[in-house]
Amino acid sequence: MKKTLILLLGLSFTVIMQAQNRLQPKPGPSPSIKINKPQTFTLPNGLKVLVVENHKLPRVSFNLFIDNAPYAEGNKKGVSSLTGRLLGNGSTNIPKDAFNEEVDFLGAEIDFSSSGARASSLSKYADRILEMLADAALHPNFTQEEFDKEKAKLLEGLKNDEKSVPATARRVEDVLAYGKNHPFGEYLSEQTIGNVQLDDVKANYQEYFVPNNAYLVVIGDVETGAVKAKIEDLFASWTNAAAPNFTYPDPKNVQYLQINFVDMPNAVQSEIALVNTVNLKMDHPDFFPAIVANQILGGDFNGYLNMNLREAHGWTYGAHSSMGFGKYVEKFVATSSVRNAVTDSAVVELVNEIKRIRSEKVSEENLKNIKAGYIGRFVMQIEKPQTIARYALNIETQKLPVDFYENYIKNINAVTADDVLRVANKYFLVDNMRIIVTGKGSEVLPALEKLKIPILYFDKYGNPTQKIVAKQPVPAGTTAQTVIGNYLKAIGGEKVLGGIKSVVTVSSGTVQGMPVELTSKTTKGKSMREVKAMGMSMMKQVVNDKGAYSVVQGQRKEITGDDWTEMKQEALPFVELGLAKKTGLVLDGIEPINDTDAYVIKDGTSAYYFDTKTGLKVAESKEVTIEGQKTTQTVLLGDYREVKGVKIPHHTKLNLGIEVELTTTDVTFNEKVSDTDFQ
Repeated sequence: MKKTLILLLGLSFTVIMQAQNRLQPKPGPSPSIKINKPQTFTLPNGLKVLVVENHKLPRVSFNLFIDNAPYAEGNKKGVSSLTGRLLGNGSTNIPKDAFNEEVDFLGAEIDFSSSGARASSLSKYADRILEMLADAALHPNFTQEEFDKEKAKLLEGLKNDEKSVPATARRVEDVLAYGKNHPFGEYLSEQTIGNVQLDDVKANYQEYFVPNNAYLVVIGDVETGAVKAKIEDLFASWTNAAAPNFTYPDPKNVQYLQINFVDMPNAVQSEIALVNTVNLKMDHPDFFPAIVANQILGGDFNGYLNMNLREAHGWTYGAHSSMGFGKYVEKFVATSSVRNAVTDSAVVELVNEIKRIRSEKVSEENLKNIKAGYIGRFVMQIEKPQTIARYALNIETQKLPVDFYENYIKNINAVTADDVLRVANKYFLVDNMRIIVTGKGSEVLPALEKLKIPILYFDKYGNPTQKIVAKQPVPAGTTAQTVIGNYLKAIGGEKVLGGIKSVVTVSSGTVQGMPVELTSKTTKGKSMREVKAMGMSMMKQVVNDKGAYSVVQGQRKEITGDDWTEMKQEALPFVELGLAKKTGLVLDGIEPINDTDAYVIKDGTSAYYFDTKTGLKVAESKEVTIEGQKTTQTVLLGDYREVKGVKIPHHTKLNLGIEVELTTTDVTFNEKVSDTDFQ
């Protein structure tokens, strides 16, 4: 992996993201809204039904929600998740395949979870879809075969997240904020999932999938009388029962501002989260001021955090905050993902912005604009049936006034700058806050230590641990040349590699759900790389004997001088063949990276990491400039597979604001290359 590839993907990702990151126009005056009130009735078993008639479109949606209190699953964490996964696999009356085929045939949607189900369809199929929802919910088809399949999928997903820095950061965030014994602080593990058996799923369903605290919200083109009769017929057999109601002590915030550091040697950027817990109910007078305060700080694109870290400094693709609220204890979180070199600076600015909103009144203009943008999005959401269902459920479960949402805009507009200042001091607890940093300790800890904020160390599961040892000494007699020589031997040997005059690779992946494809062609002194998104060329870069150029969305830019010289030198089928003969390389110790110990070889602004056991290259990094910002980009390499006697990495991971993973799908030696590729 070379500097040109890092730049190529970085620029392509920037192009893809640009349309999403433009400032939106300011909304106009606040509109008035009217939300239809549901007609309600309750079945003898406790199921409460809310029906909202809306005949504008011939569609209907059903939302079954069981409002159980949170509960800890202990050494069987994952049982509720598996229960939800097994629900909806047909029923004892309809086989899984027949069930799914009929849903597809009707053009409907049905989804299940351990706390309910959702379905939507054309209104002419409403009766049948409701029948299928009720049948699958009340007569689940819990079989050993499906249990084994879903358990395997859950374990596979856990395995995929094992090296994910964002996934690790979120897990530790919850563990430290709530505690491992709290329902919100528990996490899935291979052991807890392994402890769950099919009988545990059946018991969980019997105990918690009950109607006493259940609500069924029906919205759309229905007639209340008819749907009431249908629901009474379908759900009358649901046995009246109440789920256990456990209580847990509210978690405590820390006594002083502190950094909680989690070392992830494979991290190519740092995940930062400033966290404290809050307990804010929706019917509390602080609710609307807290919503607005969070929008000003980081809930809006134009919030303090994003305008500082992204717009002013260019350290990140986004900085945000969120404010939890509801019946149970929640979190306030200010978060961002930043490159390693600016981790300490980003921490300082995140803290400064929280202090700012606690000490300075927001300007009237900013307050007005933030409110208008929030109200505009609120109004747009009202058009969605799921939004209306959620609002109806909130009114019931949170014990809110029936006109809560009709007065929502008025209450948002009533928030003053003084209100914002007051609630910011009450809920953004900068003096009792954890700054959770998940990143590469060898690169970011020295600068963090200079901030004079106490640092406590934790492992990937939130357990206290000791400060990491960043580097280990290399064994006597080991040099940069011997390390590179062992790598060349490990992937096939210099003789075999020397006989390969050209390499063509094709790799694919996704960026925020958008499919991307990278094609790379390299021969001595020449290279061509092109990134396509959804079949369209986003970026192309060519290096040849006469010069180099890049094309980004049709705009061509010539590359000359030292940049062209460096690219031409790197244009080799196997750049390490040239690296082995290079002078001035520095063997800079042994570092942990990507869950292995690796020799670190530095070559100017580049660094290469070679597994101390296998000799294979597991990562490389390069200081680059993207959009005027200097940054160190790291590429992780893995899944080496043999292609005609040569081991080639088939898995590549970069982080360009979000993690980008590429899988190599085709490798070709000494063919599929012509001079026209490099023109």
